[in-house]
Amino acid sequence: MSTIASLCVFCGSNTGAKPAYTEAAQTLGRLLAGREITLVYGGGKVGLMGTVADAALQAGGKVTGVIPQSLVEKEVEHIGLTELHVVGSMHERKALMADLSDGFIALAGGMGTLDELFEILTWAQLGFHAKPIGLVNTLGYYDHLLAFLQNALAEGFVRDAHLQTLLVEREAERLFQRMYDFAHVRVGNTQMPYV
Repeated sequence: MSTIASLCVFCGSNTGAKPAYTEAAQTLGRLLAGREITLVYGGGKVGLMGTVADAALQAGGKVTGVIPQSLVEKEVEHIGLTELHVVGSMHERKALMADLSDGFIALAGGMGTLDELFEILTWAQLGFHAKPIGLVNTLGYYDHLLAFLQNALAEGFVRDAHLQTLLVEREAERLFQRMYDFAHVRVGNTQMPYV
């Protein structure tokens, strides 16, 4: 399990309409800290972003934030982090978060979360990385998205091997184990075997 020392979390800058989304973010932050896994995330103190960071910090974990200068005020950068990188653009933000992370997890979120998730999935599909990618499907939030992906598979726009790289669970605990298993199988690989 030493193959994952840091995980990037993509999630909303809002908390969502139901308490379960906040609870899922808190649980994930505490789990990361308890496993001595550094949280890498978007650097804000608002929404689920701030929730997961605060939970990890309160549990004694390390948290690294990456935020573009243009969003410092809008997303209100978190000033209590272990480390904060202020970068010039969203492209730099996503690239640095990817470089700093051994895997990726998406919680509930909106357009930005989907953008980050699909970009990192595409990078895996193209063989740019071989890191595990997980989705915490709280309250079935992503059920419609997963149905869309199944339709894309049926219509011939997505390959099954690529779709299987997205590990989906409703609880973070089970997702962690699947991500560790995924990472263990691919230790030393420089390209995904299904490309």
